[in-house]
Amino acid sequence: MLKEEVVEEKKVKSYRDIMAGSKAVATAVKLCDVDVVAVYPITPQTPIAEYIAELVANGELKAEYIKVESEHSALSACVGASAAGARTFTATSSQGLALMHEVLFIASGLRLPIVMVNANRALSAPINIWNDQSDAMASRECGWIQIYVETNQEALDSVIMAYKIAENKDILLPVMVNMDGFVLTHTYEPVEIPSKELVEEYLPKYEPLISLDPENPVTMGAIADPNYYMELKYSQVKALENSKDVVKKEQEEFYKLFGRKYDLIEKYKMENADIILATLGSVSGTIKDVIDKLEREKGYKVGLVRVRLYRPFPKEELLDALKGAEVVGVIEKNVSPGIGGGALFNDIKSALYGKSDAKVIGFVAGLGGRDIPPWDIEKAIEICTLAKKEEVEETYWLGLRRW
Repeated sequence: MLKEEVVEEKKVKSYRDIMAGSKAVATAVKLCDVDVVAVYPITPQTPIAEYIAELVANGELKAEYIKVESEHSALSACVGASAAGARTFTATSSQGLALMHEVLFIASGLRLPIVMVNANRALSAPINIWNDQSDAMASRECGWIQIYVETNQEALDSVIMAYKIAENKDILLPVMVNMDGFVLTHTYEPVEIPSKELVEEYLPKYEPLISLDPENPVTMGAIADPNYYMELKYSQVKALENSKDVVKKEQEEFYKLFGRKYDLIEKYKMENADIILATLGSVSGTIKDVIDKLEREKGYKVGLVRVRLYRPFPKEELLDALKGAEVVGVIEKNVSPGIGGGALFNDIKSALYGKSDAKVIGFVAGLGGRDIPPWDIEKAIEICTLAKKEEVEETYWLGLRRW
């Protein structure tokens, strides 16, 4: 049903629908006028590929839909298409992202503004098709901008913003939008879909800085010997670091046009909180409910920081948000074997080292799609409360069955 909103004195036609996260992503791809889609089906990402295929078949999206034989080929096709000047999209999950691993480095090293949605899913073995975030965490050092979303609305909006960020001439890096598999990809939520005209106002047609052209030959992907490799890597790393400011800018521009506000980190109930939880993705909603419940029933002052932009890591923003905390409890759906806790826990602990006296406790939860019920989050808060008075362990596994 059409509705009219006034955003900065502009009448904007949009409509609301109840849709799965997969369809929200496909809708964003359509709104962004993507030229080339190369995607290989894998659970729970498959509906994204199916929805986009339907849009192309119906003529609603005038894009080249490349049928490939693997995820490695899907990203490779996007690399070639992006190098030729096309706006490209792909999606994957778990083992598919792992199979792309080689090409992830190539895409970022060639400074190609590819956008990919990763439906977070546990990695084998043992075989598991359910949600955790170990797949994206295993790829966090590949030079991609990484965004984690909480809702289907945020998934749609983040894909649109991702192209604007990736195609910025000072950045030119690929963006991975991470959404929890099944939890978001297959769950129906209300989503507001902006008009095509408004998206076009925000996201202009892609004009590549350099592209492969037989009439004007250029070299891409040439060998770099020890005289050049470090400098090229340095420029890539600096572009990734500088992308944080571009993300901030584009979030503000998005807010002005669309009326939905995002930030590098989301802060919830942080006023006077001495215990602050930190997390990524869709579990944030459950944590907010638990925080509200404990505030009503026990008077607890617990805050939440949801990390939306994970790479580049928002170190300064986290330091500012956590400066009043006695204890920081990091709840996440991944684990870093051999060092303990998850990736976000270790990053936050590193960021706070020498800057804060807060105790940092890691909580591994939800691996392989195991539910993270409210009482597990309450248990994490109780451990954090205890840590204010006495020594506790540095890492815990929530919901672990005792054999």
